[in-house]
Amino acid sequence: MKKRHIILLTAAALSCLVGLNACAEHNADGQSESSAAPNEILAGSAVTQTGTSETQTGIQNDSLPSDANTPTDLADTKAEASTQANNPADTRSTQTTTQETETSESMVQSAQQTDDKYASIFDGITLTKSYKGLDDANPLMIQRFGADPFAMVYGDRVYFYMTADSFEYNVNKEIVENTYGTIRSINVISTADMINFTDHGSIRAAGPTGAATWAHNSWAPAAAWKEIDGKVKFFLYFADAGGGIGVLTADSPTGPFTDPLGKGLITRQTPNCADVLWLFDPAVLVDDDGTAYLYFGGGVPEGKAAAPGTGRVVQLGGDMISLAGDPIAIDAPYLFEDSGIHKYDGKYYYTYCSNWQVDAEGTARYGFHNAEIVSLESDSPMGPFTLKETILENPGKYFGLYGNNHHCVFRFKDRWYITYHARTLEKAMGVEHGYRSTHVNQFTMGEDGTIGKIHQSLRGILQLSYVDPYEINRAACMAVAAGIDCVPANEEAKGFGSGDMALGGIDPGDFVLVKGVDFGKETPVSFTARVRTQSGQNGSGVIQLRADRPDGSVLGYLPIEETAEDFTEYTAELTQGLTGVHDFCLIFSGKGYEVDSWQFMKQ
Repeated sequence: MKKRHIILLTAAALSCLVGLNACAEHNADGQSESSAAPNEILAGSAVTQTGTSETQTGIQNDSLPSDANTPTDLADTKAEASTQANNPADTRSTQTTTQETETSESMVQSAQQTDDKYASIFDGITLTKSYKGLDDANPLMIQRFGADPFAMVYGDRVYFYMTADSFEYNVNKEIVENTYGTIRSINVISTADMINFTDHGSIRAAGPTGAATWAHNSWAPAAAWKEIDGKVKFFLYFADAGGGIGVLTADSPTGPFTDPLGKGLITRQTPNCADVLWLFDPAVLVDDDGTAYLYFGGGVPEGKAAAPGTGRVVQLGGDMISLAGDPIAIDAPYLFEDSGIHKYDGKYYYTYCSNWQVDAEGTARYGFHNAEIVSLESDSPMGPFTLKETILENPGKYFGLYGNNHHCVFRFKDRWYITYHARTLEKAMGVEHGYRSTHVNQFTMGEDGTIGKIHQSLRGILQLSYVDPYEINRAACMAVAAGIDCVPANEEAKGFGSGDMALGGIDPGDFVLVKGVDFGKETPVSFTARVRTQSGQNGSGVIQLRADRPDGSVLGYLPIEETAEDFTEYTAELTQGLTGVHDFCLIFSGKGYEVDSWQFMKQ
């Protein structure tokens, strides 16, 4: 039986609580209100930072773009969100309450002493530096790198599959240039609100311990789902370096994935593929009638910069793991790599990265430059395609540190987004060796399918729904973090690399921030977390709970003692309550323990 620890932490001077007004918006009468989740919330827009040190903000806004450069469509949406403050469903409440208590003076004094004891622990702790700004939406995660992102919408979530960039070292243990040669995993995260992302770990795709043991690498994934014989199946396509395309299957978007073929789906022996320099960078589209198509290829043959002829498209079989015909060439000017595909209003848009040899004549004729994302249009998923426009400049123009450009255009909850990678995370870490991290920005789709050049920024993403604190929330779901890692939460995830993850690698001062948590009109009275000891350690510590920011008002403390190898529930009563919508921060002391989930409780 798992132990349940109940710790009473009631402050002595509850009537002197400071109001939590960092997330305030008011209605037309000037009264603050709390509500259920609205359709849109501007992440970070109503939060005022007070007393936050430079080490807490990570990527500094004086060196990287901010909301000041937000495009018109997002600026208009922000203004709309601001003017909706008179709607109870679109407000951030400032209302906070205290828990009504009837206890003896000795009980109050004892609780205050306990509170002071835990507060003194954190007085001596310096917050770990976050490599992501507290108000930033990008990069999506900082606990790991993630490149070549592909977005798959399933149900009410969107899943991001990414090349698992990780540091390479020389014999002197110095970080060296990313060669991509050791990458055999695919990172996966997901979100329901586009601000808080759940870490699902790293799918072991290639190599001796991967699902596809025949493959040496796993680059540039693409994913799709399809109902076959009454059962939903998930398909993960990946590149074995530049030598072919493999496919894995699963019954869940996070795995475990297995190899149904035992070999590549696309190889040098596939018709019309022998002369494709790079058989990589797949993209997949499942059309409205259930027919699926695979796009891939890249590379620039000598003397053919303007017309490489190395892009391919092929119809997939009904089982999604076979070909229904031979691949055919896509005429894409100055193609380099990075296949993309999306459909809008009956037309198909093939998108790709231009190469590094676009000369003045090419720019004059086509309108794009080196390493930019170009869009072609067709009435058919297999072409022929004609030039449409340039939709994404090289991220180096916005964030510094130029590099290859890789993207995916997708629609989620009636909004259009582009995900791409940049080198912002490594830049914040003081590293410049080609390690990439995933970003997302929103855009407005024109009626004729025109996108225009999408503005890239660290901010500017709207939160689509609020987090329910009274449900069990995975601790590995966060908007911002510092210092922590994510580790397998169960044997399945440990064996396959992906699935349910827990917070691990905890050191004093590490923290996670969850944005847009709707506490409703009734204040919570307690907080519960499931915790276990880290393997081989006797973990213990205290978790500090704060509202809005890492330096926000303290809600309570959760002592972690006598941790077991299995996850155990720990519960603490709150010293301060709150209502309405707030961000929520967990700050850690101690070490050697891992956190699986958390939940607030009402009276």
